[in-house]
Parts: sequence; C-alpha cells; structure tokens
Amino acid sequence: MGAFFVWPRPTLMALVVALQVGFVIGAFWRAALAVASLRPQSSPRQPSRWPRYTILAALHDEAAVVPQLIRNLSQIDYPRRQLEGFLVLEAHDRATLEAAQAAPRPDWLRILVVPAGSPQTKPRALNHALSSATGEFVTIYDAEDAPDPGQLREAAARFADSPKLGCLQAPLRIRRSGSGLIGFLDRQFAFEYAALFEVNLPGMACLNLPFPLGGTSNHLRTSALRAAGGWDAYNVTEDADLGFRLWSAGWRLGVLNSPTWETPPGGLERWLPQRTRWLKGYMQTWGVHTRAPLALGRRGMLSLVMTLGAAIVSAACHAPTLAWIASALMVGLHAGMAPEAPLASFAVLAVGTIAAWMGCAVGARRAGLDYRLTDMLAAPAYWSLLSLAFVHAVWRLIVAPHVWDKTVHDAEMDVECTPVLTLDAGREAA
Repeated sequence: MGAFFVWPRPTLMALVVALQVGFVIGAFWRAALAVASLRPQSSPRQPSRWPRYTILAALHDEAAVVPQLIRNLSQIDYPRRQLEGFLVLEAHDRATLEAAQAAPRPDWLRILVVPAGSPQTKPRALNHALSSATGEFVTIYDAEDAPDPGQLREAAARFADSPKLGCLQAPLRIRRSGSGLIGFLDRQFAFEYAALFEVNLPGMACLNLPFPLGGTSNHLRTSALRAAGGWDAYNVTEDADLGFRLWSAGWRLGVLNSPTWETPPGGLERWLPQRTRWLKGYMQTWGVHTRAPLALGRRGMLSLVMTLGAAIVSAACHAPTLAWIASALMVGLHAGMAPEAPLASFAVLAVGTIAAWMGCAVGARRAGLDYRLTDMLAAPAYWSLLSLAFVHAVWRLIVAPHVWDKTVHDAEMDVECTPVLTLDAGREAA
C-alpha cells in the first residue's frame, strides 16, 4: 500500500499489467477447461449391490416449499430399503417443523431437529445430521431442489467404479416454471451456473483437479466426509471449503451427468445477499487453505487460485474496469479524439470477455438454454453487480464473519423431471 504513496505511477502501471496478465491467463484457463470438458464420461457399470444412501436436506424458514421438496425427493428412483433421508430442521423454526409434520412423507424420509446452539448455519445442521447417517454415501439437497430421479443410481455406480473417488458433484440447472427465464438477473444467473456446472467443473474433473463444490447435490463417501471432520460450521460456503479439504486428504472429485433443477434467487434484494455470502465464504476458504498451501500440492493450489482467487479478484475489478472503459470512451468522444487508454488494454479485456461469453454459450447449450445476443451484451452489467456484492462481502466478513445470509425460496408450480440417466435392471418398488 505504501508503494502507491512513494511510487504512485509505477505502482499503478504494475497493478494494471498484473491485472492484464491475470485476464489473459483466466481466458486461457477457461478455454482449456472447455476443451477438457468435451471428453465424454464413460457409462458406469451397475454395482453388484446398491449401497445404503443417506439424503440430507437442511431447512430453515422454508415452510412454503416443504411439500414441494418432499414431492421431489419422493420421485427419486433408488431401492427403498437402501435409502434413508432426513429433513434437518432448527428447533426454533416452528413453521417449517409444522409444515414438515403435516406433509405426507415416504417411510424412509424422517424429520431430524437440530438442538439450539451456535453458529446457526447450514453446515452445523448437516454435522448434527451426519451423526445419525447410516449410509455408505450421503448427498445434500436444498429446499428448492428437484433432483433427477436417477441421480443416486448414477452416483452409486460411479463410486463403485473408483474407490479413490471421494465426492461427485451433480450439475445444477436453473429454471423457472410457468413464464420461464425472462428477467435480467434470472437469465444471467442461469448462464453463470451453466458455465460453471456444464463446462468448468467437468473440465476440472477431466484434468483431475480439485474444485469448490456446489452447496447442493454433492454426493459424498461418508467415510471420507467423517475423516475430513464433516463440514466447517463457521464457513458460510462450507461446500467450497470441503472440496479442497477432501483433495488434501487424498480423495479425487468427479461430476455426474444427472442434473438437479433449481430456481433462480429472484430480484436484487435476494440475489445480493446470496452472492455476498458466496464471496464472503470464498474469502474465508481462501484464508483457511492458504495458511498451509503445501497441503493442497501444486495442482490443488493452481485450482484454488483459478477458482476462488479469480472469483474474488474479478468481482472486485468488474465494475471499476467497466467504469474506466466508459469514462475513457466518453472523454474521448467529448474531446473528438481517440481514447487515451492503450489499445492493448482493450484487447486484453476483449479476450477475457469473449472467453466468458463462450463459456456461457457452451454451458447454456448443454443445459438446454437459449443464449442470445442480448444476453451477451447484458453480461457486463451483471458482472458489475458482482463488485457491489464484493464490497458487501468485505464488510460482512469484518462485522459478521459467521452469520448466514439466508436466501428466500418461493414454491414453484409443478414441473416434470425427465431422467437423464437410466441404469439397467434391479429396479425395486418403493
């Protein structure tokens, strides 16, 4: 920081060059992941026996969507005698508890109440439920999730094929029933998810790299999860942290083909707290894992830098960069001359922007979304909102580091789930 006061101009130029280099590296990184993701996964063999599976769904202030979640979980196609599930509820959340008790549930799905305590976070509730889990594998679902009915069968088959596989992440696909994705935030959020879950994570899995898990639909080997100490109850993105902790313990991470459908958060008043929590958790996870970088190894550190590190830095830079470009163009136009900003800088930004557009376009195609020219042109505005979330995240990290900013979910109209993967034989009735 002192360098700005002693050598302001050279320090600023060095910072600009460093950011430019980062943009170029990030563009090549996304291109490499896109190419790696083209390699199709082999079809897993059906295991000789279906292992016991535990489903955990931690709910808080979700009374409106409890019946919808139970209905979606009831559609899961897995041998019922090998299946157990828990709706994990907070003791003080009477509305959600009453809604869960009133809704018809399959025999394998039970209610588990978390005793009062702190911190009041999703990972703390999951850790409490983990002590009751008897499954060889465990998976996490959120209140608004509609998992593909064949997802557990695919996961069990892939785990059976690879004993060193500690976790599998299912792709999360965004949809809104009825009117579809028509709002600015809804569409940009869906494309962001498509680039992440349809391109980046499959590419990283193909390259045998660790990655931050999604907050839902990650399937875990229970023995590996317990050996890693469960979830970090104080990290508000416990999923991102867990992916790297499993890697440090010697486990590999993979991805599934069977998706889980989710709804977008909605308006800015819901999107902003969610994104603030994610960025705050990324900062927490970055701080934890950079204390002992050797534990991750070179591949793990590369992944940490190019996922969480890049997400934090880019969120901080998006809005200032856009403001700089806009001001340079306006000053140039007003003066009737070319902008003073170097063309090389614009070229670097163009390369990064095109790489981001291509990732969204490829991911959208795989997720069955229509990615339009208007979506591409609107993307910089969405990216700039990340800078607002970054400022909020820094402030929240200082004043309330372990407070969980809850995302509100609304009940959706019925949408039919179409299975993506089917494994032959062995179907058992409920």
